[in-house]
Amino acid sequence: MGLLRGVARTAVVAGTATAVSNRVSRRQANRWAAQDPYQQAYAEPAPQPVAAPAPPAADDVFAQLERLGRLRDDGVLTDAEFSAQKAKLLAG
Repeated sequence: MGLLRGVARTAVVAGTATAVSNRVSRRQANRWAAQDPYQQAYAEPAPQPVAAPAPPAADDVFAQLERLGRLRDDGVLTDAEFSAQKAKLLAG
């Protein structure tokens, strides 16, 4: 009979511990939920999105095309490389 009494006592203690733990968890969750509106009110604002860079000006495109032409004329770029870069610049 002593063994059953020990097992029963252990079951009661374990059940009580679980109930208390669950109650504490619920209480903490309720406190955090109640604090959330206050935290949102004092939270740092979200960073503003960074504006996209402006497309290159037409003068800039012409300057880059002239530079590419000089590189091709100097033998730094092949005709195929020049054409590929020129297409990229003109596509925007």
